Amino acid sequence: MNAVASRLLGDCPAEATPVALATPDIVIDRRQDGSFVLRSTQPLQPYVRCIGDWLQYWAQEDGSRTFLAERQAEGWRRVSFSDALAAVRRIGQAILDLGVAEDAPVVALSDNSVNLALLSLGAMHVGRRIAVVSSAYTVVAKDHGKLHAILDRLQPGLLYAENATQYGGAISAWQPACPVVFTHGAEGDALPFARLLDATPGAAVDAAFAAVGGDTVARILLTSGSTGVPKLVPNTHRMLCANQQMIAQCWPFIDKAQPVVLDWLPWSHTFGANHNFNLVLRNGGTLYIDNGRPAPGAIESTLKGIREVRPTLFFNVPRGYDVLLPYLEADESLARALFERLDMLFFAAAALPQQCAERLRAVAARVRDVPLFFTTEWGSTETSPVVTSAHFETRETRNIGVPVPGVELKFAPCQDKYELRVRGPSIFPGYIGDEAKTREAFDEEGFYCMGDAGKLADASDPNSGVIFDGRVSEDFKLTTGTWVSVGTLRIAAVSAMTPYAQDAVVSGHDRGEVGLLIFPTPALRALAGDAEGRLCGKSLGQHPAVRQVLGELLAGLGKGGGSSQRPARAVLLSMPPSIEQGEITDKGYINQRAVLTLRADDVERLYSGCTSVIYPI
Repeated sequence: MNAVASRLLGDCPAEATPVALATPDIVIDRRQDGSFVLRSTQPLQPYVRCIGDWLQYWAQEDGSRTFLAERQAEGWRRVSFSDALAAVRRIGQAILDLGVAEDAPVVALSDNSVNLALLSLGAMHVGRRIAVVSSAYTVVAKDHGKLHAILDRLQPGLLYAENATQYGGAISAWQPACPVVFTHGAEGDALPFARLLDATPGAAVDAAFAAVGGDTVARILLTSGSTGVPKLVPNTHRMLCANQQMIAQCWPFIDKAQPVVLDWLPWSHTFGANHNFNLVLRNGGTLYIDNGRPAPGAIESTLKGIREVRPTLFFNVPRGYDVLLPYLEADESLARALFERLDMLFFAAAALPQQCAERLRAVAARVRDVPLFFTTEWGSTETSPVVTSAHFETRETRNIGVPVPGVELKFAPCQDKYELRVRGPSIFPGYIGDEAKTREAFDEEGFYCMGDAGKLADASDPNSGVIFDGRVSEDFKLTTGTWVSVGTLRIAAVSAMTPYAQDAVVSGHDRGEVGLLIFPTPALRALAGDAEGRLCGKSLGQHPAVRQVLGELLAGLGKGGGSSQRPARAVLLSMPPSIEQGEITDKGYINQRAVLTLRADDVERLYSGCTSVIYPI
């Protein structure tokens, strides 16, 4: 019995085998203006018309196979492909019956669930669009002003949340004019989710599905909104289906893998929604929805899921691996559950510290004979999401790979770097209701300006990959006129200060020296005997043991580098980064600008010379 058959039938997990990867074949077009463009010589192969075509195919091809599963008591609630299609058609009929207009999105406010997956697919099936708003705007926020501003922009045709007790107050305060649906606790005018499943699908559903085309909007995603009201990004069926085909041409193994995935990444972001969810659906896999998170008190659910699911693909953000690693290093049975039959370990959303990558490889090597395919891709909400793929062996975590088939990657001179810009069928057409921002987003050739910087890993070989070189908008000049590469320095600082820095923010705008604002870990607080986390950042920074350790690490970090990569001082922050304030996304990525703005007092403290400032020793 081969590995795929074993997975399908739920037998003992097969050992991992080397996966088939495409060989990069990239050409470079150099321009007279100093820019250059990379593209794959491999043409993009045909792809399906819409997302619903994948579901219909697998319902017919392997209908009894589990498509979706979520935790239910001590077991899992499972939904097969055929049952999912039946539910999707019923939900689609209910959406039509409720009169939801084509341009009025179905808006969901709660976290990932089987019902949210079915509702999303039901909306897309009949040509409606789904918009998932981060639950942080409702659950974490102290007031709901930002949520209500988002709903004002979206103008929902239907509002959904899992639990009326948790979400009902915020929804009622907005005074919705559209239908409201809850899975649990629906009262008054609100509809229970079960009511959607009671609809009887008819010819109208089939007609609406047949009318879905490449230009039909499937999803609306929101930018992070850390510097204002989030922008609305339309993702069409063509964008999403083309992007999955691009991924498959880089990873030929995926066509037959029928992956088993345990995933927590939120569907309010493109990583979880468009990349991971669609990858499972396109390739007939099984998605186990993880209700854990990479945080103390929440990671335990993920650990339990890893033992039960034994995934074949595993996706996470750098913060997730940082939290998971100590458990993997301390427990060989857990490491075996994750790595033994894994085809691929994947990170994205932010750069992974090199030390973290080496620790993951070391754990994997202890429990498997086949080398681990550990990789990343790069893209954005506007690119649905993949632009580049590292589908080749590389040890450098900053190497984001080469352009996927069908897209062109332009390197435009910007300051002392190259800004990355992209063009192709997976790129969004423009922001909804914001012509000015749309004009700003594209250059004169129609390339979308990503705002990220990059450089070739080997200037003489375009197949060597692209090195991520930070955010152009984050970089700044010291008063000496020297540019500071924030992304590069941040990664180096977090790596050097492991396990004492959860993350770091780089400061020095209009200053003569680079400084760091550090989010302390429990390991750092333990040096000061502060296991309960009661000390503020100032007090923690004044403790002799803390000053000694960080002073030595700062000194080591500065060796051999110029002033732009040599932090001259650091302070510790009292509070962790806030999702509510836009300092950190659901995926764990730090927004440098938001932290510097909201913690201006700490920036002033950093350059004040007070006793809590830590200097290299």
